[in-house]
Amino acid sequence: MQRLSYFLHNMDRCEEHYYAIYAGSIVFFSNGDLSYSDEDPLYWQDDISYQIDQSGRSHDDRPDILVRIPVRRLLRNRADKGETALKRLKWYFTRMENDTETYSWREGTKREELYNARISIEIPGHDFPEENSDNTYWSGKTSFVLEKGGRDQNDLPTVTAQIPVSGFAPSLVPALEAAKERQNAGETDIHDLLRTAADYCLRQIAPYFDRCNAAYYNRARPDKENGKFLLHRPDAKILTRNAAFFAKCPTREYEYISGCKVKLLPDTEMTPPEMCLCIRMQVQLPFHKLKRTQTMLCRDMPEAVAQFVAEFDLCGLESALTFAEKRQRIRARLRESGEYIAFIADGSILPREKDSELPMRDAVPFVSTPGDAVEWEGVRGMAFRRGVTVITGGGYSGKSTVLDALSAGIYDHIPGDGRELVLTDDTATEIFAEDGRAVSHLNISPFIRWIPGGDTTDFSTPHASGSTSQAANIMEAVDCGARVLLIDEDRSATNFMIRDRMMKKLIHHEPITPFTDRVNELARHGVSTILVIGGSGEYLGVADRVYRMDEYRISDVTTEAQAIWDTDGTKTALPGEVAWSQDRTLLADGFTSYPTHSTGERLIVSDMGFLCIGNENIDIRAIPGLATPEMQNAAAFLIRYLMVTRKPTQNTLDGALDELYHRVEVEGIELCYSKLFTDCSRFLDLPRPADVKAVIHRMREIQLRKKHPAENGASTEK
Repeated sequence: MQRLSYFLHNMDRCEEHYYAIYAGSIVFFSNGDLSYSDEDPLYWQDDISYQIDQSGRSHDDRPDILVRIPVRRLLRNRADKGETALKRLKWYFTRMENDTETYSWREGTKREELYNARISIEIPGHDFPEENSDNTYWSGKTSFVLEKGGRDQNDLPTVTAQIPVSGFAPSLVPALEAAKERQNAGETDIHDLLRTAADYCLRQIAPYFDRCNAAYYNRARPDKENGKFLLHRPDAKILTRNAAFFAKCPTREYEYISGCKVKLLPDTEMTPPEMCLCIRMQVQLPFHKLKRTQTMLCRDMPEAVAQFVAEFDLCGLESALTFAEKRQRIRARLRESGEYIAFIADGSILPREKDSELPMRDAVPFVSTPGDAVEWEGVRGMAFRRGVTVITGGGYSGKSTVLDALSAGIYDHIPGDGRELVLTDDTATEIFAEDGRAVSHLNISPFIRWIPGGDTTDFSTPHASGSTSQAANIMEAVDCGARVLLIDEDRSATNFMIRDRMMKKLIHHEPITPFTDRVNELARHGVSTILVIGGSGEYLGVADRVYRMDEYRISDVTTEAQAIWDTDGTKTALPGEVAWSQDRTLLADGFTSYPTHSTGERLIVSDMGFLCIGNENIDIRAIPGLATPEMQNAAAFLIRYLMVTRKPTQNTLDGALDELYHRVEVEGIELCYSKLFTDCSRFLDLPRPADVKAVIHRMREIQLRKKHPAENGASTEK
């Protein structure tokens, strides 16, 4: 219908005659050369034609339209064998009592359950049907996998809608299939395409289920009585999720007959697995309302999916993927340059609304300094160089806002967030002082030379002080491969960050080596630092670059800062260089999700910032990399999975997390989920391995020890 759209677009707004659409002017080309002009008021949408004629001499605004639909299309639809509108699922509901709470019914002497999904298969050449279970239900080519939510959660099933991509984005099928094959082969650079497309689809399908929920809503009753579709509601971050992903799913192998009876299709009619968009949701079934339950699952759910497919904005998806490719090329520049660690595009909106992650209205857009401006992939912005960078300014000037944006930049964000082109080295770690955290067998001697009655090369404590905790956080970050440290003095231990010349004269026996004395050594080791400093000039003498914020505007004041330091600063002797590597291993003994004297596991994710695993209550509030509740949830399940799947002969868990992440990249984050823990959210966002390690390092009962010399370079597995 593009030619018709062209005619309508080019008409005068006051047009009353609509001559153009009835004439249907058309120009035919042959082999690239102009052939001839003609008139053809026949317009096409795929293989369906629309003939538009005047209904009368003076009825230009009331055309006659003749629609021609090919019979093959009707026959194709009619021949689409199998369940339509989840007929088998409907049949199960007819067997239940209206006030059922268990969603089961009695079949003879046995009690059948909805989630067992009994199916009777008639096989050609066999006298008796084969009884089996199949919890996959079909509506056309879309399948819905129905699973019990938890041990006692019959009214809260998990449903995974498997929607063929060919139905709403056929042009993307080859690209998605190629990306999936590369992912299965272990190539991680392709994840962004799959992650971005799945994230876009999840955000697009949510409004269709919102309309369903609005029809069920009754403010006088809870969701348990009303019924509700529960989908993951992501914030602006684009993450790998179990709520939306792409996978090759099997196609229907049978033709539905009636009840729970089906007939296997001949091999000639079966089709190979197809690339599908998988949307995982939970459904709160209404209490004692079987008819509404049937309506929700058998009518509203497939209709919502069908409407999503019919109205899908393919141009929006292609635009999101184009933007993602641009973003990844900029990230590649950061990685490959060897000079830069972060990028902020001009025009970015860094401030957030109060108590919100939404961009602040009427905020001052970011503008790069002239000396640091670059243009990558057609985007002008500020590139932060490796080394030591200080961002200073007065109170409420926006310096912490810039650091928070850089911290968020380790993840991709959707367009419109304001920070969608704030990109930071993906190993960057924000460092805090963390009073009371546990530390086990960690070398913190680069910063803490000695402690009373202890060895700082092999330091352990269940309750670290502010300075020792910050030292531990830095050493663990470096050991986990962090190439950038992000530090705000407001969240740091003062005695760890600085010691001015007067205190150095007064205190002669000081065990703490301040961060000022080590920050340049870290830079030579390949670990850059971006610091927000407002109250100490000690860092002016060690900074490679100094930026000043003033009402959210950034300026380069390196020369001015150096002049001030040359006039008023005092150079001091630096300590000798040290080794930054850690020689410790995680022992399998004591690494368990079973509390002492208990036969059952314990796994709780608190919204107060704690993970409860076995005997452990782990404070994760100082791990900003776990940026969403779903990431915290996933971290808990990943750690629990490591605990329960280790081999009995395994003495250590060195490399176990890395091996698990390789499996997750291929099989998905759902691999580690267990329905045993109904207090945990159903949805998981994949965190970085470094952030999961940070959780493990904060456990008080884990057993970490220094490696023996014989273990270095050798396996400890038996």
